[in-house]
Amino acid sequence: MSPRAAGSALAVPTEIGRRATEEGIFVAALVRAGLIRLSSPKSARAGIKAYRTRGPLGAVLALSVAANPDQVAIVDDRGSTTYGTFEARSNAIANAWSAAGVRAGDGVGIMVKNHAGFLEALFACVKLGTKAIFMNTSFSGPQLAAVSEREGVQVLVYDEDFADVVKDVDAPSGRYRAWTTTAGDDADDTLQHLALTGGSAAPAAPDRQASLIILTSGTTGTPKGAARQQPKSLAPFGGPLSRLPFRGGETTVLPTPMFHAIGLLQALIAIGLGSTLVLHHKFDPEQTLDDIVEHRASALVVVPVMLRRILDKYDAREVKPDLSTLRIVFAGGSQLGGSLANRAQDTIGDVLYNLYGSTEVAIATIATPQDLRRAPDSVGSVVTGSRVRILDQDGKDVPKGETGRIFVGTAMPFEGYTGGGTKDLIDGLMSSGDVGHFDEHDLLTIDGRDDDMIVSGGENVFPAELEELLAGHQKVSEAAVLGVDDEEFGQRLKAFVVLKEGQELSEDDVKAYAKDNLARYKVPREVVFLDELPRNPTGKVLKKDLK
Repeated sequence: MSPRAAGSALAVPTEIGRRATEEGIFVAALVRAGLIRLSSPKSARAGIKAYRTRGPLGAVLALSVAANPDQVAIVDDRGSTTYGTFEARSNAIANAWSAAGVRAGDGVGIMVKNHAGFLEALFACVKLGTKAIFMNTSFSGPQLAAVSEREGVQVLVYDEDFADVVKDVDAPSGRYRAWTTTAGDDADDTLQHLALTGGSAAPAAPDRQASLIILTSGTTGTPKGAARQQPKSLAPFGGPLSRLPFRGGETTVLPTPMFHAIGLLQALIAIGLGSTLVLHHKFDPEQTLDDIVEHRASALVVVPVMLRRILDKYDAREVKPDLSTLRIVFAGGSQLGGSLANRAQDTIGDVLYNLYGSTEVAIATIATPQDLRRAPDSVGSVVTGSRVRILDQDGKDVPKGETGRIFVGTAMPFEGYTGGGTKDLIDGLMSSGDVGHFDEHDLLTIDGRDDDMIVSGGENVFPAELEELLAGHQKVSEAAVLGVDDEEFGQRLKAFVVLKEGQELSEDDVKAYAKDNLARYKVPREVVFLDELPRNPTGKVLKKDLK
């Protein structure tokens, strides 16, 4: 046997051993968190049966329904719902859709904000084996119609708020309102009607498992769909739970949109743990603080801009709310930044966790509170089950401390965009679209977007460094920086700054602050003051709008 053949033969058992070790870690994490309930044989049997027929998503609900059907699953603006009631309602919706001709593999579009109806529609999809398509609630009418046609939407579920947006969507098997603000909450075209009239028995097992389509958050053109089958690994739950101290039967306040991967993941983890989810149709930082206190929440899931606004409201209150029950403040979806990380931990305590990933690459790293104290700008170390490499333009690994392109491999492989195309791949790892570096503690720091780098006077410049500096100024609430053309230097930085309420700064003040802290070529040539930065529903700054 040649050396190469021998190496290939050895690689197979080595890979199998690695995966077996990782799955063992995941099982231990699920047991520790309480998702796998060793003391409840009934729950275990229900979970195994659902896993075989409906995949991991079916199993997470079955485990909690069997363990404690009277536990409150969801609290939203209309009241509370137990796991037993939630199971019956999602069964009834699935049965009604089946009677209307919906079959496994058909597309169900879900354009719904955070309330029980989102999850009822999702689990009806899981029980029928359909394709759940999570529509970004910022989509325009033409975008939604184009996505619905491309993805083959047969059923459309929407909040009445979006009646004008969805009017041109063709849904042959029915359109149903998940949230209504007018009379007729139980009219024929509502989920409430289906939940009251459909049979509550579990539908027959589908001939295929449900799949998920998460849409990119574009605001112009047709957004792309990221397709994922349910994984054959425990990684989607075991990976995060190996790093995060979630425990069963507690309460999670979730203002992050569930159509976004971060919100969806945390909702599913809470359901698998038999915990209570607190949801609201609209995000209100004052309400979020009150929810934490009222429900004695142990976890809060946010995107960074939400966290900043919650902290602003906390600081503004004369009598500070008691947030001592929080053991986890989980942030993700966009850049957290060192200044906000320090502010959050100084205010709430060392309970902040920061996830790095994307719709395409899933979960790459998670920073613990200890990581963020050591390196506030970092996104932590690689999660078990994932692989991350920093590569140069030739696809070769760069040394620690040097910036390169970030490539990620996970147990939830991205199957390509539903409209065709994918991201760059090297040795089975996918480009995240970001650049970054590992430090001496193997903590990853994001230095910017791969396509954000500019060359100013012959120097490579990433806007993120100036953004982070400005966001740490005591008079600045937030800032965004982008590169613009310049006749003399080729490109230069332009800063957009939002001041804290009642504060004043001049353009020269901002430039002087940057000059005192950064190299000359990183100082913005122009500063624009705004009342707020344009953002999408997941908190990402819309830099194309700034341009």
